[in-house]
Amino acid sequence: MTTRQVAVSPPRFRRDASHGLPDVMITSMNHGVMLYPTPQLTEQDERVLAEVDDMRERLRHQVQGVSAKRTGGLRKFLTADAVAASNSIEGFKVSTVDVEDLMAGEQDVDVSDENREETLAYQRMMTYLQSLHDAPDFRFDKGQLNALHWILQGHRHTSRKPAGRWRGGPVYVTDARDPSIAAYTAPPAEQIPALAEELVDWLNARDDTHALVRAAMAHLHLVSIHPWCDGNGRMSRSLQTLLIAREGVLAPEFSSIEAWLGRPGNTWEYYQVLARRGAHYRPDQDVSEWISFNLLAYHQQAQTVRARFERSGRVWERSSEFAMRSGLDERIVSALHDVAMAGRVRRSRYGASEGLSVQQAQRDLKALTERAVLTPVGRTRARYYVAGERFPDAVLELARTPSGLVDPYRS
Repeated sequence: MTTRQVAVSPPRFRRDASHGLPDVMITSMNHGVMLYPTPQLTEQDERVLAEVDDMRERLRHQVQGVSAKRTGGLRKFLTADAVAASNSIEGFKVSTVDVEDLMAGEQDVDVSDENREETLAYQRMMTYLQSLHDAPDFRFDKGQLNALHWILQGHRHTSRKPAGRWRGGPVYVTDARDPSIAAYTAPPAEQIPALAEELVDWLNARDDTHALVRAAMAHLHLVSIHPWCDGNGRMSRSLQTLLIAREGVLAPEFSSIEAWLGRPGNTWEYYQVLARRGAHYRPDQDVSEWISFNLLAYHQQAQTVRARFERSGRVWERSSEFAMRSGLDERIVSALHDVAMAGRVRRSRYGASEGLSVQQAQRDLKALTERAVLTPVGRTRARYYVAGERFPDAVLELARTPSGLVDPYRS
């Protein structure tokens, strides 16, 4: 099942705060219990979380042991992959390699204007979140959440669907197969300020809950409150990423689960787990399933990042060996690596990664084209390069060999 959000803000209609809500929720609200309680982890959860911690710690040491050039490329890819995946959940389809090009400032990328806007807005959001990882006096507040929403949705701001402000009317999550059915009805608009206040207090509070569990709960709290007319899903996933960034163990792009959530089967299960909260906001329920789902996501995303990091290293080494055998300058290895791992390279990205002038980058790529190592596609500014007839097969085979994933709850 896929879902879509439908926001309605009638100018003269105001619902009673308890309209359409089950009695248990109204009682909870009256007693000030407005957020889901963080569930106790099971023994299985504890084991999976320990494995995630171990993988992340090992990856931290591995990343520290290689050049900034190589880790920088991986970070850009992971950021682009997270942006592409999170936007794809909302129906905006842009490939990871196209997102990488857009993030690098390329203008001639074959995507629609709408997809370009959504990609660049989310990239700005991710860049800002990454920059907050070590802000010394950082605190959450309601104005900050609305400002983040403006970064994400400001290009879509209208009087009917304002960006950077709490919604003024009801909002529903509907089944894409039958928009007349509300799979989830968010809390009434008049409750949003109090719910947001409680969420901010919770975000700023200190407790001994593991940071990854708190990040998962933050995601659930915000997506359930649904405080804006649009963009709630991406904002909730972004908030989870921000809490991971603030943890400080790894750069957030190494730990964000947005790319994992964007895989079709995982997206389906993501919707299913959220749907099993019920049709209305009930903060008194047990959300253990949500935590286990997120721990699975953390585990398999860590497996994925580790596998890509190791594969990237092997591709780099084989590309370097090829360059040496062929009498080519070592700097062209980054171009070969991009072609193998991403499928293509552009002159601007190659030049930027190696600190080359436009002319030098052009000469290098022309030389590789003349040797049939690369093949140009397109003309002038839109041109990019793919593997040619004499591109080293061993490098391509390494790059294209898939990795398996283990389900830690079944292993």
